[in-house]
Amino acid sequence: MKKWLITLTVISVFIQVSFCQKEAGEKKKEPNIKQFWLVVLKTGPKDKEITDTTERKKIFAGHFTNMERLYNEGILKAAGPFGKNDFTWRGLFILDCKTREEAEAYVNTDPSVVAGVFVTDIVPWFSEPSGSFAPGKPKKDN
Repeated sequence: MKKWLITLTVISVFIQVSFCQKEAGEKKKEPNIKQFWLVVLKTGPKDKEITDTTERKKIFAGHFTNMERLYNEGILKAAGPFGKNDFTWRGLFILDCKTREEAEAYVNTDPSVVAGVFVTDIVPWFSEPSGSFAPGKPKKDN
């Protein structure tokens, strides 16, 4: 009986150890990383010059309309303003497009950039393409 108990214990240990080990040839799964474009919107040279409230409202209405259009087209994956900071950073976009030239073209459809209220820095940014970063247009709620 004692022999059986020892044998059973040894077998169960080997089974547990074998389940915990990966097969020798099995490679670690690489994360699914995709390149996006991070756009930092900074205070532009015309920000202080454009003081007319009607003109500013029109520029910013166009800014928000443009962001909504880019979002609905599946290009704009994230956007938002920065809090008060020691830089000239005002906000950011994360764009889903292939090249820097494409990112620049999308940014240049923004009336606030065109008017010089904002200037931009554009750099590659990498993330898992899931959640709000999933490819394509957003799903519409019914």
